[in-house]
Amino acid sequence: MTTLSFEAAGAALAAVEKNVPALVRDDVAARLLAQDPTLWGPDAEAEASIRLGWLNPTEASRPLVGQILRLREELAAEGVTRVVLAGMGGSSLAPEVITRTAGVDLTVLDSTDPDAVGTALATGLAETVIVVSSKSGSTVETDSQRRTFEQAFTDAGIDAKSRIVIVTDPGSPLDGAARETGYRAVFNADPNVGGRYSALTAFGLVPSGLAGADIGALLDDAEDALEILSDNDGANIGLQLGAALGGTDPLRNKIVLVDEGSGLVGFPDWAEQLIAESTGKLGTGLLPVVVEPGAPEISSGAADVLTARLVAVDSDAAPEGDQVVVAGSLGGSMMLWEFATAVAGRLLAINPFDQPDVEAAKIAARGMLDARPEPTEPTFVDGSVEVRGPAEMLGDTHTLRGALAALLEQLGSDGYLSIQAYLDRNRQAELADLRPELAAATGRPVTFGWGPRFLHSTGQFHKGGPAQGVYLQITGAPQADLDIPGRPFSFGQLITAQAAGDASVLADQGRPVLRLNLLNREQGVRELEAAVRDLAAEGGRS
Repeated sequence: MTTLSFEAAGAALAAVEKNVPALVRDDVAARLLAQDPTLWGPDAEAEASIRLGWLNPTEASRPLVGQILRLREELAAEGVTRVVLAGMGGSSLAPEVITRTAGVDLTVLDSTDPDAVGTALATGLAETVIVVSSKSGSTVETDSQRRTFEQAFTDAGIDAKSRIVIVTDPGSPLDGAARETGYRAVFNADPNVGGRYSALTAFGLVPSGLAGADIGALLDDAEDALEILSDNDGANIGLQLGAALGGTDPLRNKIVLVDEGSGLVGFPDWAEQLIAESTGKLGTGLLPVVVEPGAPEISSGAADVLTARLVAVDSDAAPEGDQVVVAGSLGGSMMLWEFATAVAGRLLAINPFDQPDVEAAKIAARGMLDARPEPTEPTFVDGSVEVRGPAEMLGDTHTLRGALAALLEQLGSDGYLSIQAYLDRNRQAELADLRPELAAATGRPVTFGWGPRFLHSTGQFHKGGPAQGVYLQITGAPQADLDIPGRPFSFGQLITAQAAGDASVLADQGRPVLRLNLLNREQGVRELEAAVRDLAAEGGRS
């Protein structure tokens, strides 16, 4: 039996008290569970009509459980015990949360960084099966990873077809090609579920189940939660959480997510992509800010911040100030936050199921790959760091510290800083420590995203949400580039194009972007850390 709890205070409680009665009068819970596509207005109806399958995970997902477990047993009998997942956005974040919470091993490859891909290839290939997850079947990241592993298996004398498992929508280009090629298994997900709502579909279940998570219990938990969420009354915590997220007045659009011992490992990162990609459009939306306990944002008192504290189910924590406190088991929590995000979309008057601005960065990246332009000259070089940025922002500065200060000068009283690291999230993990330092220095929310992963989540908010952000992009020369079989570009060229493409889209929309390229990653990280420390000591700005 699932356990869910919710409590609100301050502006969050006021939003609940103001909005939940109207949501009940409009039968929102019942209509949502009935998959009513009219809940978000006529402009969203066509898309919503084919995106509400997540409200009935049993029908499409329950029959997969036995198939997944049988495949796991077959692979184990062959000595294949290492599972690598090639997926992006919801296709990678949900399985990562499920397996980490379950305490089982899953190698998540959601990067095009050559060093990250090379490490995944170099570890236990003889015991490896790769799950390639792509809803459309045309995602460039996952296609490139599949090609590379297929070649590596063949070069190692391993039957590649026996080591590749596909998860995709029925009828996608990948679906047909995979079956024709004869890959080990092809699992079809419910096509009426968008990627960020797909945690309890084949996209979440196949890699998690193959890795050893109890996916049957996960579905049981979600089904129990749906019973709770179906109640059309003021005590429905799905309506309450949705009202708190999307119904504050004025809107508190920075949602600070902090895990205070929930036991759901990595859950804020999954919720981040769900909320940001669902709501960040038409100049509005909610920006999730994933922080650590005690982060500056929690105690800032900023008028545009709402804190969501994720706690254990037996916690006696209570909200303080403008906060919500949420607890639940994993399957139940996934259903709760998906439900609440859909409710918040109704209150924000947006379509929570499209992602119109994600494609812009993809198009720009493809243009960069096709044209293959020469790299632009840096504005200047300081030590091991190339600095690029608009002259009107950088002025006459010629130091890394000065460039950072110039970027932060663009930060408004309602703004946020987005740090975007197109690097190896394992080898350069210490870069995430810049987040709390810059949050303390600026007094404003700071997000941290690994590229290109964040392009499938917060990237939508950056371009479709309110024009409040300033952007620090960090790239770096890899130890060695890696060719992509059958493609005229390498992983190094791909990730460079993805970073440059996103920066160009942001710049075209008038967003301030500072681009730093580390000529030597280890040295460059140290220099960047030192510059941030100096800046923080001086109050964050020039």
